[in-house]
Amino acid sequence: MNLASLNTPAAIVDVDVMTRNIQRMQTRMDAHGVTFRPHVKTTKCEHVVRAQLAAGAQGITVSTLKEAEQFFAVGIGDIVYAVAMAPSKLEQALQLLRRGCRLKIITDSVHSAQAIVAFGNAHAATFEVWIEVDVDGHRSGVAPDDDLLLDVGRILHEGKVKLGGVLAHAGSSYDYSTSAELERIAEQERAGCVHAAQRLRAAGLPCDTVSIGSTPTALAARHLEGVTEVRAGVYVFFDLVMHNVGVCGIDEIALSVLTTVIGHQESKGWTIVDAGWMAMSRDRGTQRQKQDFGYGMVCTEDGVPVEGFVMSAANQEHGIVSQVGEPDTSIAQRFPVGTRLRILPNHACATGAQHPEYHALSRDGGVPAWPRFYGW
Repeated sequence: MNLASLNTPAAIVDVDVMTRNIQRMQTRMDAHGVTFRPHVKTTKCEHVVRAQLAAGAQGITVSTLKEAEQFFAVGIGDIVYAVAMAPSKLEQALQLLRRGCRLKIITDSVHSAQAIVAFGNAHAATFEVWIEVDVDGHRSGVAPDDDLLLDVGRILHEGKVKLGGVLAHAGSSYDYSTSAELERIAEQERAGCVHAAQRLRAAGLPCDTVSIGSTPTALAARHLEGVTEVRAGVYVFFDLVMHNVGVCGIDEIALSVLTTVIGHQESKGWTIVDAGWMAMSRDRGTQRQKQDFGYGMVCTEDGVPVEGFVMSAANQEHGIVSQVGEPDTSIAQRFPVGTRLRILPNHACATGAQHPEYHALSRDGGVPAWPRFYGW
């Protein structure tokens, strides 16, 4: 099979670009002397994760227990479930432990910590638990200086749970776009998480692991003193949001959606394609950034950007391609019916999630299918 033989829409992964992205991140983490644990929620694909592990990654990060189950089923056993543990999911986590998975779970509250301890004791199971630290007010976690940090740590440790460490994610790094800003938030992430670990240790509590990470901060950090591991995910494919943040070029975006021109509205300067939001996702992450790419950036079938053209609107199975600014009333001649285009996504995680498989475009033009995982 090759691109021309694929039905559309189809998710395309440029294997050479992906491989360079993997090596870039791994080389950087090796230079910092830290373990790299990729977040696999971006791809949910065994073929991609095997490439990350082959490059030197150690263990994986997941966002659902279903991901943990499916990756463990193919032999990947060192897994961090990086979402605060809901008590109702402890049975699912227990089954993974009993099958031999080296699963780490996280919490940021007294209630959750107590539930983990009670469940573990009731089932004679020892969970390894990390405390999530809030380093930027972005989402979840305990502030590094909050007394709650020590309260949660004591509940876990005294409850015979293995208190494994602390974990932080500087999600606010997506809001910046200069080297100075990214370096500042990377240092804030590092310092906050390290400080939390130091407070736990000073209180006589164990804290072996100090885990931080986002793609922007992993690529911007000047040093990682006190950190033991870094997590990042979207770097493997990159996307237009990351391009606007300033951590990748357009030519480093490995994921695109192949689509076919199916019609026009010439007076409006529209080309209609068969990739709508079901293929691209509803994510409009570039809308509030320095450059708005609509639902994605338009490229030729062989991946060359078509300057000034974006997917400006999307219905369920229809996408509208148009020129930014003045309408191109000769667009039907530019993109005749049957023309194949590739659209670069705003958010690789969201676009990937719309497809049951990737088609891995290799240097020889082959496009074997790489299945994705689904579910919770």
